[in-house]
Amino acid sequence: MTLIDTRTPNPKTFISGSTGDWEVIIGMEVHAQVTSESKLFSGSSTEFGNPPNANVSFVDAAMPGMLPVINEECVRQAVRTGLGLKAQINKRSIFDRKNYFYPDLPQGYQISQFKDPIVGEGKVLLDLEGETIEIGIERLHLEQDAGKSIHDQHPNMSFVDLNRSGVALMEIVSKPDLRSSEEAKTYLSKLRTILRYLGTCDGNMEQGSMRADINVSVRKPGGAFGTRCEIKNVNSIRFAGQAIEYEARRQIDILEDGGVIDQETRLFDPKLGETRSMRSKEEAHDYRYFPDPDLLPLEFDDAFIADLAQHLPELPDEKADRFVREYGVTHYDAMVLTLDREAADFYEEVAKGRDGKLAANWMINEFFARLNKEGMDVTTSPITAAQLGGIVELIAKGDISGKIGKDLFEIVWAEGGDPAQIVEARGMKQVTDMGAIEKIVDEIIAANPDQVEKVKAKPTMVGWFVGQAMKASGGKANPQALNALMKQKLGIE
Repeated sequence: MTLIDTRTPNPKTFISGSTGDWEVIIGMEVHAQVTSESKLFSGSSTEFGNPPNANVSFVDAAMPGMLPVINEECVRQAVRTGLGLKAQINKRSIFDRKNYFYPDLPQGYQISQFKDPIVGEGKVLLDLEGETIEIGIERLHLEQDAGKSIHDQHPNMSFVDLNRSGVALMEIVSKPDLRSSEEAKTYLSKLRTILRYLGTCDGNMEQGSMRADINVSVRKPGGAFGTRCEIKNVNSIRFAGQAIEYEARRQIDILEDGGVIDQETRLFDPKLGETRSMRSKEEAHDYRYFPDPDLLPLEFDDAFIADLAQHLPELPDEKADRFVREYGVTHYDAMVLTLDREAADFYEEVAKGRDGKLAANWMINEFFARLNKEGMDVTTSPITAAQLGGIVELIAKGDISGKIGKDLFEIVWAEGGDPAQIVEARGMKQVTDMGAIEKIVDEIIAANPDQVEKVKAKPTMVGWFVGQAMKASGGKANPQALNALMKQKLGIE
């Protein structure tokens, strides 16, 4: 693959070294397990968590005479993913044999795609610090996964579990457009979001259904690409960031000491926070690719692609743009609200017919914060969208203040119930009667003559009076009315 530099150097992403600034160049190969009940070339189950070697057919175990048969659903999922990545769909693609030996690869080769992948060039858009960055997608191809070698169950032997052998993977290869660990983490997160919206991969990195091989090199800003090292099988977005930062610094230190970078495959050790050498990096010719003689070329027509495109869901970028238009939220709010499809749907139910910006503030600042603290998500929340919408509506109507809203949120979280009925039953409604508010204000002013003299000399002290009045009202006085009346009575308007 010819590497083409499409990014203008950005000093904000440079890494300082003893000889000046360095630029890190990052490309990713993300392996995403296709959402399908059966494997790519056999009818074996893909269910996670089954006992070792329970999901294995004669095809997966590479028994003599067993031939692969393509799973059409996996093809459809790959095309849908390509469409979601705004990518070129290739109507003719070829499966190849990638030859290498490993104990958990029963055939002695992997069925993959090399020169003619199912999906060509596409893009992923990242929102970073108010800037939109386009990351190019080089290709997406289908391939079968290998099994798993287990080395820690016996002092003298290793075991092999073939449950994953033959599971369909989409390998999504980015262009070398990423320039920092932060960009890389954002890219992985955005890609996972797109896959989850499409329903083509569940994105559960902890279960191995999405993992990344990360290519890292460094260069002087604007210079030629350096020698890259590949960090294999990173299964966490956080680990991806740590691995890149360590590897970039390791390479910079070697180069500044006059050394050279060996092209190699490395592993990341999350306990030590460092990468270590695994093996020298193979080139494409080392795998002796050739078309798989047991599989015909994969071909489909425009109608097949058009039908899949017609039934795609609304994707995160389009949904975020609509939220800005329909609900009046900021681009940042819209991005946060659409990171998760279930959360976006939850927000729309909260905001429906209500103040969209206020609903967004409550979703992001109160609701998401509480879910994160409790280790929950919207699917396990004790508060429903209707309940949160009810709280937002009460605040927007002026029935309760934002402060009372937080108290109400805690009650609904712990006890459930209808927010409006709780406010009525517990006397939480905001005081808007100007006569009652005036009485509180007059009492506070009369009780604090020394403070009155001080506030006339320093008007910013009016906040003290407002605070005392709010306390006296049990937090129920309308803050805007109270503030305006207090300034009027103190003569500091």
